Amino acid sequence: MDENRIIEESFYEVEPNLENYWRSIILFGRNVASYKFALAKSLYEFQDRQDPFIKLEDLAVPFSKHLLEHLKKSGKQGTSLSSKFLDVCRDYNLEKVSHTSLIDATVKLGFTNVIDAFHIVNSNEVPKRFFVDDRKNNKGITLTDEFYKLTKNSQFDSIISETESRWRLVETAWELNISKNLIKIEYESEESLLVTDNSIRRVSITGAIPSLNGYQKGKCFYCFRELEDIEGDKKNIEVDHFFPHKLRQCDPYKPINGVSNLVLSCVSCNRGERGKFDKLPSLTLLKRLFRRNEYLIKSHHPLRETLLSQLGITFESRYSYIQEAYNCAVSYFGFSNKWEPSPLGSNIF
Repeated sequence: MDENRIIEESFYEVEPNLENYWRSIILFGRNVASYKFALAKSLYEFQDRQDPFIKLEDLAVPFSKHLLEHLKKSGKQGTSLSSKFLDVCRDYNLEKVSHTSLIDATVKLGFTNVIDAFHIVNSNEVPKRFFVDDRKNNKGITLTDEFYKLTKNSQFDSIISETESRWRLVETAWELNISKNLIKIEYESEESLLVTDNSIRRVSITGAIPSLNGYQKGKCFYCFRELEDIEGDKKNIEVDHFFPHKLRQCDPYKPINGVSNLVLSCVSCNRGERGKFDKLPSLTLLKRLFRRNEYLIKSHHPLRETLLSQLGITFESRYSYIQEAYNCAVSYFGFSNKWEPSPLGSNIF
């Protein structure tokens, strides 16, 4: 098995738990339409439901609602040139069809492939199912115990925001026709990642924290401490530049604000008493950054294209790029100024 395959599969094999199985579905499953995200967001709305069985017509209400909302922001919700179902959704937004017609079309057309494909990642089904397909006998789906356990997990609120952020990234790629227009995604603040296309438009597409959190499994990149929202204020989560801004004095062309150089850190590691500040991370942490970036590359558009443009097309060229950046940084920062915290949780990369 080659190195790319090992990195790709280890996302949920290293730490097999429900939140990582779910994240692998949302972050790593291939996307030809946004239905997977709409289905995931719909299921979140049933987290307190006592009866695990959901009729398709009941599921169709939140499913269509989420698609309608995103169609208003981005008209392209898939790679196909046409879609009868999305056309009905567009007509509903234009008040050309009734809500009853919308729900009927959703039941008939909206779930055709997404229910079958939801649990498939890298051509295989994830080890745990979050619902069972009961369309043939009962015209619905049945939530499993695993889904209800997932909703009680401390990471669940983060998972909800990660799903929306992932959806925004994917539809941005489709909207900008990323196969023809090289775009780059850069960090401006915790509140936004900016996308720039060939026309030099800069548009805020989504928050930096939810975009990166899923790939770190909700833990600090450096010490593995679990990152938790405090009353929704994200007081313990900060975006950190792995290579400090000072690296620009060594090489102004390195993408310091690019996705490849951004990680999520707890406050203690970023700027605590023994925090990183502008120190250069250790070689062990450099290897971790490389593996994290390979995870992101396996997530497909647009993070994949952004990273490939920043780091290189091949596995070997990306490895060389990171090593060269590190060598450059060491020559500037010095050999003794390396930083690495003590681990406070299980290894995530």
